[in-house]
Amino acid sequence: MTDTSPATTGAAPADEPYERRWLALGVIAMTVLLVILDATIVNIALPAVTADLGISAASQQWIVTAYTLTFGGFLLLGGRIADFWGRKRTYLVGAAGFAVASALGGFAQNEAMLFGARALQGVFGALLAPASLALLTVLFTDPKERAKAFGVYGAIAGGGAAIGLLLGGVLTEYADWRWCFWVNLPVALLAILLAIPFVPESKAPGDTSYDIPGAVLVTLGLASIVYGFTRVAEAAQTNAAEAAAANARAMAEGRTTLVPADSGWSDGLAWLFIVGGLVLVALFVLLELRTRNPLLPMRIVLDRNRGGAYLTSTLVGAGLIGAFFFLSLYFQQVLGYEPVVAGFASLPVTLGVFISAGASSVLLPRIGPKPLMVLGGLLAAAGLFTLSFVGLDTGFWELPFPGQLLLGLGLGFTFVPLSNLALVGAGEHDAGAASAMLNATQQVGASIGTAVLASLSVAAISTYTADALGAGGNPQDPALGLAAQVEGYTTAFTWAAGLLVLGALVSAVLVKATKEDLPAGDAVVHVG
Repeated sequence: MTDTSPATTGAAPADEPYERRWLALGVIAMTVLLVILDATIVNIALPAVTADLGISAASQQWIVTAYTLTFGGFLLLGGRIADFWGRKRTYLVGAAGFAVASALGGFAQNEAMLFGARALQGVFGALLAPASLALLTVLFTDPKERAKAFGVYGAIAGGGAAIGLLLGGVLTEYADWRWCFWVNLPVALLAILLAIPFVPESKAPGDTSYDIPGAVLVTLGLASIVYGFTRVAEAAQTNAAEAAAANARAMAEGRTTLVPADSGWSDGLAWLFIVGGLVLVALFVLLELRTRNPLLPMRIVLDRNRGGAYLTSTLVGAGLIGAFFFLSLYFQQVLGYEPVVAGFASLPVTLGVFISAGASSVLLPRIGPKPLMVLGGLLAAAGLFTLSFVGLDTGFWELPFPGQLLLGLGLGFTFVPLSNLALVGAGEHDAGAASAMLNATQQVGASIGTAVLASLSVAAISTYTADALGAGGNPQDPALGLAAQVEGYTTAFTWAAGLLVLGALVSAVLVKATKEDLPAGDAVVHVG
């Protein structure tokens, strides 16, 4: 079936770039921001949501988990659907579905309706995210223009999470938590209306038969891994709260035997999901090596530069979650900031990202991706390490501001070349699959990072509390509990910084691409 929209019929080959590509970039950027925002915008609204709908503490985690499971699980399938069915068509369906799911979430009357809406958001987000990035790949073939386009994408990917925290705080405090969902509607609808005339259709040439067994295996595998690590993080936080309460009671009763908090890794069901997911992914890889038209061609992953980019993406995703999750808790629970103030306090990250993403788009065609990725990882790590020195009464301008600014600068220098390197040279047939793989590594990395950093934080809180109480501390003193929390947060920042340093080392060792390896004309917009 041929798309006869003006944008489609005006599509041009790589040596004649599509004339409306910059307008198309603006449209695509809106929906990319939607997907990024939705990972954090609901976080600040969680207390209001749970209170309004009567959601129990045990079930509260599904507000976040329902989204991450379906989003992470369906990404690779979504990328292949974009390649084979048409990237514009997949983009439009993803945006429309995301809008409908957001409306349902805003109208939710009970937890089942809300969890279902969040799961649907994840499904349609898994269509929207890889289709958006694949469209950028086929629209921008000149190295300098592509660097600028990925500069926009990198700024959104790095700064969107902080913007989500701010927007969530503003909407929750001055409107209603339901607007954290409804705010997606006008943006998605505007993007759809503009995409119809301005975004051209493109699809993979050649064999476009679907690898259904591979899709089932990798969807179940990724969802299982994400859920397993999510269980570890939740168990760690729950165990920390229970241990703190038990130790306070023990000290009040004069008992000296304290209960250590379990790290969460003893959850047998979590390990069942993690190991089961890894087995499914291993079977998926074996299947892909034997399939004529695989869901994820192994050449995408096994290429040294792309493989290095994906591994770096996983480590950055794991370390980055420590910044926004624990920093938000520090601002609200330790410094006592209101949600809106906490959101504004997170904006230095976005400022840093905007500065460095713009610089990266200029530098990338001149010096290549590797120096920028290494510099970005080290700057971001320095930012998190700076945050590891915060205390009970640290002034905002003293450490949080410079630490976040450094973090943002590092993320901008990392995401722009990372996004470019992960996709350049993948070929038009595999653009959606390559972009989906990039999104999937970030999602899995975030899940692993949440579990690892949460368990390390809990262990630090437990040790600090036990030492303080053992030394005669007053279990009723609020300052003791806050000091223990700070110890947990700073421990998480330190380890997160280590993950980002490791990401920089991976880039230094594995990435060999130079500016000459960023070719022009490696993709062609095909009318389908």
